[in-house]
Amino acid sequence: MDSVLAVLLWRDGAEHGAAGRKGRTDPVREMIPLEEARALVCGAVEKLPVETVELLDAVGRVVAADQTSDIDVAPFAHSAMDGFALRAAEIAEATEEAPATLRVIAEIGAGDVFEGTIDDGECVRIMTGACLPADADAVVKYEIVGVVEGDGKPGSVVSFAAPTKVGSNIRAAGEEAHAGDVVVEAGDVLTAAGVGFLAGCGVLEVPVYRRPRVAVIATGSELVPPSEVPGPGKIRNSNSYAMAACAREAGAEAVMLPIVQDTFEALRDAVAAAAREYDLVVTTGGAANGDFDFIKPVVAELGELMMTTVNIRPGKAQTFGMVEGTPVFGLPGNPAAAYVGFQLLIRPALRTMQGYRFMDHPVVKARLTADEKNRDPRRIYLRANLTRTAEGYEVTPAKNQSSGLFGPIQKTNCLAVMPEGTAPQPAGSIVDCLLLDIPEEVVL
Repeated sequence: MDSVLAVLLWRDGAEHGAAGRKGRTDPVREMIPLEEARALVCGAVEKLPVETVELLDAVGRVVAADQTSDIDVAPFAHSAMDGFALRAAEIAEATEEAPATLRVIAEIGAGDVFEGTIDDGECVRIMTGACLPADADAVVKYEIVGVVEGDGKPGSVVSFAAPTKVGSNIRAAGEEAHAGDVVVEAGDVLTAAGVGFLAGCGVLEVPVYRRPRVAVIATGSELVPPSEVPGPGKIRNSNSYAMAACAREAGAEAVMLPIVQDTFEALRDAVAAAAREYDLVVTTGGAANGDFDFIKPVVAELGELMMTTVNIRPGKAQTFGMVEGTPVFGLPGNPAAAYVGFQLLIRPALRTMQGYRFMDHPVVKARLTADEKNRDPRRIYLRANLTRTAEGYEVTPAKNQSSGLFGPIQKTNCLAVMPEGTAPQPAGSIVDCLLLDIPEEVVL
């Protein structure tokens, strides 16, 4: 079918309440609120199947089943520092004026076990991590023990100028976990510390939700690969790289597919093929209503078109639908608009597919350092720099807010939010700022 005819047919169907050429009778609403858009998107995707990966490969991922320890952790009581193991009662009366003295009868290094007995008037030199002798109930750190005879090693006499408590400087057996205890729960995001914890519990493989495989497709007859020097009328394809990077930051595996020319047939074939092979498809460009904007009629032709515009700026044109059970997003071609759309809509979808519990970027309130004159019925996301002062957070929007630029995003660290219908905001106004480089799990 001719490209222009396909678009005209789709537009005619949409105007008459059929959101595509499959005869739907529920029209796709124009300009829906962001919260509704996110609920729609996240409600349309599901957690991916579980896979078992090696422990180190599970870091940062969502654990899909409770993990238990096969032993007590620690498996034995041990010293928390270098010192002398003894019975606390032996030095209960010790003072600086009348120190208690004990004879050192042995030395225990990490990995060694002392199987002898500690009699009255005796102690054992012990190293950090070494197994506590059965007769000892306290450890006194090395630095506060005086040496009366010898060098502090076996055969020496050492002195104690103060009493100590039972259990001091001892890490008890099972302090972290007992055999059979759940040590990492299903739904937890495994941290680097968690990897160490599981290793100590004997867990070397972890069930996690599979990473989504994301196809990234840039559309536009003007695009050339970044390896080429653009000729007249051409520009380099930077969107594919940025969106693939965003997908990787969200935990997904991203594949950049070939550039698609501005025809209905080319985009239809590319989207259909990608939807069969990947878990999620992202296109950039062709999301508006121009003569060469085809993503909306393509999704309507191939599946179910569920969303076309969202009440945000930049990034009003946000296409979303399902093709053969695969979520398909059509982002704008303008870099900043595509980036904002990805962060606000696609990233939550990818996190949902991986089993994450938290979807919202951390938000702080900050004081505008300059007048913000923009006025728009849409919710505006300004690329901005957040700084912390003695009086609190301050935010300075970038001077250039063009939706066609990646540079201001690279040089800023947040999105300052101007609510829908907001009048111009003078310097000193308090606004919300989305922190895009901090995990959603962080509580501020």
